Amino acid sequence: MNTLQHDKYDAVIFDLDGVITDTARYHYLAWMRLANTQGVHFDEEFNEQLKGIDRMGSLERILMAATRQYSLAEKLALAEEKNAQYVSLISNMTPDDLLPGAVQALDSCRAAGMKVGLASVSKNAFTVLDKLGIMDKFDYVVDAAKLARGKPDPEIFLKAACALDALPARCLGVEDAVAGVASIKAAGMTAVGVGERSVLAQADFVIPGLACFDLNNY
Repeated sequence: MNTLQHDKYDAVIFDLDGVITDTARYHYLAWMRLANTQGVHFDEEFNEQLKGIDRMGSLERILMAATRQYSLAEKLALAEEKNAQYVSLISNMTPDDLLPGAVQALDSCRAAGMKVGLASVSKNAFTVLDKLGIMDKFDYVVDAAKLARGKPDPEIFLKAACALDALPARCLGVEDAVAGVASIKAAGMTAVGVGERSVLAQADFVIPGLACFDLNNY
């Protein structure tokens, strides 16, 4: 990869799921199991609606299709049940689960003299980074457990920018979800979407994966 002209960005902030690694399939399996226990039909199309949405927000969407109302205590118990299943599924992750081009993309940002941040709404992000062996490639990782609002609210990206001592206008955000791209744009940052242009229409740039990540293009 080429080296960036240093006058445009001070930091690059990445999402995790679907960008650096594909934990999406583990979330899908865990949510499907929970939905089935509540008599809610759950498929890949439904799962797409949850991309970029935090745990409680995702649970609320699933339970909207249920036949009864749930108390807060029940919702919290179900969220914990889903998380336990997810944690069990990701326990066997290794660096082999990194998506193509992920390490090279992270290294290219560091080589260009920019700070590197992670903005994932997953409360298991630290565990996943540790399993992938790439914790040391980030200057700052947002602790999702301390967020007041999830994506598409800009809080998570603004928090990352602040911690990285970078103005939002001088940050590049990398996301695969519609809610995530909306969060980047609401924060006043430039957005690189990972996926399809037809889906990530709000992104400034769209690439199929990090194997195509090139700072000179943004």
